[in-house]
Amino acid sequence: MTGTGVRIDGNTLRLPGGVAVRFVRTLRLPETGTHPLPPGLGEFPVRRVSDYPDTVPEPWRARGGVMLPVYLREAMWLSFGGTREPAALQVGVGKVCAVSGRPWSDRLSRDPQNYLVLPRQPWLDGINSGKGTVRQFVAVPLGLGATVEGQVTGEEVWGGVQLQSFPLVEERLAQWRELERRAATRSRAAYGAALPMAAAAAGPPRAPAAMGLGVGGSMRQEVYRDDRPLSDWSDTAAGRVFVHLVTPPEWRRITGEAPPPSPVDRAAYTKAGLPWYDYYDQDATDLAPTDTLDAVKPVGDWLGDDHEPWQEPAPYQVEPLGDAPGKPVEDGDW
Repeated sequence: MTGTGVRIDGNTLRLPGGVAVRFVRTLRLPETGTHPLPPGLGEFPVRRVSDYPDTVPEPWRARGGVMLPVYLREAMWLSFGGTREPAALQVGVGKVCAVSGRPWSDRLSRDPQNYLVLPRQPWLDGINSGKGTVRQFVAVPLGLGATVEGQVTGEEVWGGVQLQSFPLVEERLAQWRELERRAATRSRAAYGAALPMAAAAAGPPRAPAAMGLGVGGSMRQEVYRDDRPLSDWSDTAAGRVFVHLVTPPEWRRITGEAPPPSPVDRAAYTKAGLPWYDYYDQDATDLAPTDTLDAVKPVGDWLGDDHEPWQEPAPYQVEPLGDAPGKPVEDGDW
């Protein structure tokens, strides 16, 4: 196995170029209607596959990367807070691009765009369904055909989540850094030096209870169009990582750790008056939907109706949002 350029820092994945990715637990949305952004309910724990060579399944050892525990039909979102320099980030779900719906590629593309632009894109809650919405990421087992991978490709081979980052070419990165340096100099001259910010059971390997991502309800979230020319980005990725999704019982068996508690009841959350969120960037352009991802059906069509009660948040609960080191992770063949 070779290095990925990716490091794990607590539960944060750090890809080259200052890209930071966290996996956040959240409330699962109903599969009808369009909703505000659900809240974050804590991070998923993330562990390196290479730290458990005697208990992880052989296919996972071959692919390297990291793993996290997720419950059946649990929802998640990806947070990119802490990302510093501009970067292009590809996000795959079972090696299907979550932005374009096309097969995984080692190159960036603009027709259709197959990447997110960081740090402008603060998070991603699901696959791009266009027109200012995404369909929520929801965990389902492989083998039912319910994953995005299964519906788009007709097979369920990979599962998990794939991440790959591309930096700006040196000339453009140097220009960006110079602009940032000048802005910081002007700020110090006007206001003085800024205060520093606060830092945001053993057993033989066996076939994994493999999990992938399907889709749930729709929410208001834009996936932004890149306003740079494609030539501003490097032709080759700076880092990549395969994120395996594991069931809670398998997590306990592999790591010896207790999995997180089961997901929070969404009706109880809303009834308590806790916040949901709305986010809109008027200076950015939303990507158009793709026919491939628009045709993906929600997990309820495969697993049956969602019987968890739904209580619509009151208007006062929806808060508008403004613009918003570690151990190396091993790579493998994927």
